Amino acid sequence: MEKILKKIKPSKEEEKRFMQATASFLKALNAALAVSGAKAILGGSGAKGTWLSGSHDVDIFVLFDLKKYEDRSGELSDLLEKALQKAFSTIKIRRVHGSRDYFQLTYQGLAFETVPILKISKAEQARNITDISPLHSAWVEKHAAKLKDDIRLLKQFCKANDMYGAESYIGGFSGYVLEILTAYYGSFEKVLQAAQKWKEKDVVDPSRFYPTKEMALFHINTSKLQSPLIVVDPVDKSRNAAAALSMEKFVLFKELAKKYLQKPAEEFFIKEKITVDSLQKKYKGKGTLVSVTVTPTEGKEDAVGAKLLKVFEFLRGKLQGFAPVASGWSWDKGPEAMFYFITKKKELPAEEVRIGPPLKMKEYADDFKKKYKNAFVEGGRMKAKVKVVYPKLDDFINALLKDKYVKERISRIKKVDVVS
Repeated sequence: MEKILKKIKPSKEEEKRFMQATASFLKALNAALAVSGAKAILGGSGAKGTWLSGSHDVDIFVLFDLKKYEDRSGELSDLLEKALQKAFSTIKIRRVHGSRDYFQLTYQGLAFETVPILKISKAEQARNITDISPLHSAWVEKHAAKLKDDIRLLKQFCKANDMYGAESYIGGFSGYVLEILTAYYGSFEKVLQAAQKWKEKDVVDPSRFYPTKEMALFHINTSKLQSPLIVVDPVDKSRNAAAALSMEKFVLFKELAKKYLQKPAEEFFIKEKITVDSLQKKYKGKGTLVSVTVTPTEGKEDAVGAKLLKVFEFLRGKLQGFAPVASGWSWDKGPEAMFYFITKKKELPAEEVRIGPPLKMKEYADDFKKKYKNAFVEGGRMKAKVKVVYPKLDDFINALLKDKYVKERISRIKKVDVVS
């Protein structure tokens, strides 16, 4: 564990740089906010002290007076934008649209995300989900002050295995959920042990808002209960903090937790870098490698990731004829993403049988006959032999990448490799 922590825990130098840049940012922004009476504070994992080494994202929350602005919540983003422009006039500021718009900018080499919120003391006062964020930080600080290294281990375990993040294209565990689970069970390994007993729709309720599982499932909004694990937000009993968790990532977490507990190893915390070379080594002798490197579109991370996921699923579906045995995709939120597929077949037959409607559906059967002159009847339905336009894998994938569905969801194709 110490070896892993040494790699993932920020060094004194890294922590110093983080705090100095953050203090400088807050000083400049708070000077510009003085007129409005709002105050900027550090939030997220930076405030909780649970961030991982190499993570250069800083969450800043700007607190606006509740009494003054509770009925003017829609104005907060505009007020904050003016203050940011005043404080950082020479820096490019990006406004990101959301339930309440927020802002992104790079300052002293760190990526700052600045969010306007109302200053509240209890969840019921919130006008927007982000208003609750400082309450999350306070809860974690109170209940997990001595478990920060365990939280880091759990975060890295999930990050290395693509289970970290509540974004729709990931469907994993948010940092806050991992903090809650560590505080609730008591340590990194205890979370993994508990996961072995998790069943679908199990409820984790740290604040014991509900005396029974059934009561929790009854009171929480049904739309927020689609996840396989229900984690009741300890500062907001109406919220399932794990609402974004997918069944795929739930099952994967349980499987990897079991493997780790059987044989702990450093490899569980190391994220494999996906390259053509690494894929060739990993799948040598198992088929033909198809890798596609693309430039994602610009925009909000979740939206960009969702588009990439859709392209991956589209390609995977269309490649079924080539018998894929493995597939995946990789994107680190940067200017490049990669899709890969390992296929058993490299070429299809020159012709394929197209299956048509049953004979009893006379109108549709007649239309099928008109469309395919060589149509025939087999097993009570229409069939026809058709020429395969792109029987070779490399031709097929290149044609597929020109499809409108793909072109609308990525910026451009950078590179295509088909390697046996």
